[in-house]
Amino acid sequence: MVEITITKENSSQRIDKFVRKYLNDAPLSFIYKLFRKKDVKINNHWVKENYILEEGDILKIFVTDEQIKAFNNPKQIDEYKNNIDLIYEDQNILVVDKPKGLLIHGDSSEKRITLSNMVLSYLYNKGEYKNDGQSFIPSPVHRLDRNTSGVVVFAKNLHTSQTLMEVFKIHENVSKKYLLLACGKVDEKGEINAPLLKDENEGFVKVSSLASGAKKAITKYKRIDYSSDYSLVEAELITGRTHQLRVHFAYINHPIIGDQKYGDFKRNKEFDNKFDYHYQFLHAQKISFFKLEGELEYLNGKEFVAEISNKEIKILNELGFKNLAK
Repeated sequence: MVEITITKENSSQRIDKFVRKYLNDAPLSFIYKLFRKKDVKINNHWVKENYILEEGDILKIFVTDEQIKAFNNPKQIDEYKNNIDLIYEDQNILVVDKPKGLLIHGDSSEKRITLSNMVLSYLYNKGEYKNDGQSFIPSPVHRLDRNTSGVVVFAKNLHTSQTLMEVFKIHENVSKKYLLLACGKVDEKGEINAPLLKDENEGFVKVSSLASGAKKAITKYKRIDYSSDYSLVEAELITGRTHQLRVHFAYINHPIIGDQKYGDFKRNKEFDNKFDYHYQFLHAQKISFFKLEGELEYLNGKEFVAEISNKEIKILNELGFKNLAK
């Protein structure tokens, strides 16, 4: 049997999530069998898997020493040659500039070299992450596509994670602005209000009607400059749907350069051949918070900025865009 006193850091989460994290190598069937057999107790009382932990709770998990040894294994922390590009850090959040081509989370193609693992390694080496199976694992509170670069916010503790994930989910009290290069001459400013429907099987998003199950999606934008039949655009997400900017700009017949799923494939190939540029020209440039309350109120008014790369600056200069030098 293992006994754990719940700290403030570990409180306010479902007990099954905590047990799954502690017994990180155990099959899910084993975890939920513990609950069915009433082998998980709080303050000597059996609880269901949806119980929310409170500070000071005494958690008992009735497992053998052999099972603990088999299932409670520290997460592998790798060392990385490339350091994270740190924008800002305090006791609650860490903000980084994600390069293009790097996954935030692992997938079937890459599980080890991810931004999340690099951040975890950074904090572990600083002594801020305890790899003990109980401590909160620092994690991103929003997402970016693999081939989109820019600002990503990580939470260092559970309260911050829960608060900011809700902020990003409902898209209130946060502003997310992107810089993108689109085909053709985009209007000086505008709003794209086009509901989006995701095909989970194909991983493809399309504009559809709300009646079909699509979700409301709104993008505001302004053209910064126009040159050589390309538009440099600042876009702001009013909602945060999967592939929203990519689908919306394709919908108004100004697809983002380099977009291999929704873009102009012929134009992309010409652009790649000329500039040796293999990604979508989409960059999460600015994130700012407002009207946050409580422990994160101090973030109000802060703006976190990641500039586009030197290579992208050079490409834009060659296309005739001005005043872009870093």
